Amino acid sequence: MPPRTAKIDRKTNETDISLSLSLDGGEYANHTGVGFFDHMLDHVARHGHLGLTVSAKGDTHVDDHHTVEDVGIVLGQALLKSLGDKRGIERYGFASVPMEDALARVSVDLSGRAALVFEVSPPSFREAAGKIGSFDTQLVKEFLNALTNNGLLNCHVEVPHGHNHHHIAEAIFKALGRALRQAVARTGDDQVPSTKGTL
Repeated sequence: MPPRTAKIDRKTNETDISLSLSLDGGEYANHTGVGFFDHMLDHVARHGHLGLTVSAKGDTHVDDHHTVEDVGIVLGQALLKSLGDKRGIERYGFASVPMEDALARVSVDLSGRAALVFEVSPPSFREAAGKIGSFDTQLVKEFLNALTNNGLLNCHVEVPHGHNHHHIAEAIFKALGRALRQAVARTGDDQVPSTKGTL
C-alpha cells in the first residue's frame, strides 16, 4: 500500500504555515503560536490516529483568527491530497464523545463536496464574547469551515449538551479526530465508495 501522506506549505502576508499529514499514523507536534489551538490539533491527531505536524507563524498580535483559519485551509488541502482518488476508503465516519458536561457528535462524509452544519449549545459558544482563556470560541467554527471547504467534505457537528466552553471544544475536536479515523480507514478493496464511480 502506498503511503497516504501530504506536505503543504502556504505563506501569505498574514501567516506562514508548514503542515505534514499522514493518514496512517505517526508522530504529532503542533506549534501554531496559539496554545489552546495546539492542544485541540493534538486531540485530532491522537484520536484520529493521524501523523500531524504543524508549524505556523501568524499575526497573533492582531488576533488568532488568521492563524486558526489558515491552518484549517492547509489541513483541508493536505487531507484531500493524501486521499488521492479515494479508492478503498470507508468514506463515512461518526463519533459521539462526552467530555464531562459536554457531548459532541461529529459526522463526516469525504464526498468531494463541502458542507458544514454547526449546531452547538450554548449560544454563547457561537458569540464573540465566548472565550477559552484568550481563545475566541467562534474560531472553532472558522477552523471547521476552512477545513470542510478545502478538504471537500461534509461535516455535521452537534453539541446538544454542554456548559463549559473548554469541554465543548475538546469534545468537538476529539469527535472530529475519531470520525476522520473511521472515514479514512481502508476497506481492503480498491473500489471508490460511490455509485458514481468518483468522489
